[in-house]
Amino acid sequence: MIVELDREHVSRSLRGTRIAILVQNLPVPFDRRVWQEATSLADAGADVTVVCPSDQRHPVGDFVIEGVTVQRYEAPREAKGLLGYFDEYGVSLRRMADVFERLRISRPFDIVHFCNPPDLLYLVAKRAKRKDGSVLVFDQHDLGPELVAAKRMPLPWLVAGVARFFERRTYAWADHVISTNDSYRDIAMRRGRFSGEDVTVVRSGPHRSWAAYRPTGEDWHRGRRFLLGYVGVMGRQEGIEYLIDAVKILVAERHMDVHLALIGSGPDRDRLEGLARRGGVADRIEFHGRVPDGQMKSILADADVCVNPDEVNAMNDLSTMNKIIEYMALGRAIVQFDVREGRYSAGDASVYADRDNDARSFAHAVERVLKDPELARAMGDAGRTRFEEVLCWEIQAERLISAYSRLTTARMSAAHPSPQRRLRSVAT
Repeated sequence: MIVELDREHVSRSLRGTRIAILVQNLPVPFDRRVWQEATSLADAGADVTVVCPSDQRHPVGDFVIEGVTVQRYEAPREAKGLLGYFDEYGVSLRRMADVFERLRISRPFDIVHFCNPPDLLYLVAKRAKRKDGSVLVFDQHDLGPELVAAKRMPLPWLVAGVARFFERRTYAWADHVISTNDSYRDIAMRRGRFSGEDVTVVRSGPHRSWAAYRPTGEDWHRGRRFLLGYVGVMGRQEGIEYLIDAVKILVAERHMDVHLALIGSGPDRDRLEGLARRGGVADRIEFHGRVPDGQMKSILADADVCVNPDEVNAMNDLSTMNKIIEYMALGRAIVQFDVREGRYSAGDASVYADRDNDARSFAHAVERVLKDPELARAMGDAGRTRFEEVLCWEIQAERLISAYSRLTTARMSAAHPSPQRRLRSVAT
């Protein structure tokens, strides 16, 4: 059953509520999840301000976009290596804090919504809680300790210990947690000691209109018979090296005429381009980088199969990947390793490699789908239906607005307009 938002209720449910959203990872509107949250809250009547970094396509400055105030600060250089992360996060937090303090002092916020990674933004948000009695909402996009383990950083025992410490402090300062799936919700309740009513699951997914997208007719196969499509960040934990090896196997051993389109960028891109060259498949792999939504949809909709090579590890097993929902929205058949949340999202829309973190097994799964157009079509149809009825943003937005309405009502009914809230007790 498709659930529709009650527009009349939404338009007034958060009227008069002033909300700040803090995000360090990406600018808006490029960060689709954060932007959809911001615009949905604004549609519900809230006065929403997003503080975020800039990039080449999203310049520094103050803007009003689709009814949302956007304050972008100059982003530092992207981190490479352990010391680089300390530098990037330190500079970002200082610049974000400067912007946020100016806004807060001018007019306090009722709710401050802060996102990870990293688990450091409570350091910016906590002053609003202490001084203004603002409610703090932690939007947990990633699991910090599991993420640093997946990145295979140097001194893993030290980095993991630091990540656990900051995760605990983040949970301690938060009044409510927005989780991207039930696995994250369970962790917030266990590690953060939240009650069930203080954690809301709001999944990431595009608007239902994506399901109506039709290909533009542009051919992205680059003269090859089959096209594989990928979108996402290019980091160590994304497993793209398995995908490059799978292309080598498909071409050299299975004699399949395939081309791979990689959309996105990240700290591992240079290494991956080198792997493609050394593996002799550079002419079979196109690194598109970050592209506008229209081009991304065009490439993925033209793909014969879309792929998610995220390696099976503690982080990916518990995480919902946006790319999976996007593939489903466009009606594409999917191949991935058998990660728990990936299987929950995709269900029958995906074929799962028989062996974890094995390029040959992944290649065989891709070959199976490419050689069976009827299977691919059925998978695409199943994915699009599940997207429209369960996973699209319209359904998730209703959960987000409901949670915010409860928080706003609780704040307004408190004995004092700006109550000082006791920090949640978290075991060390």
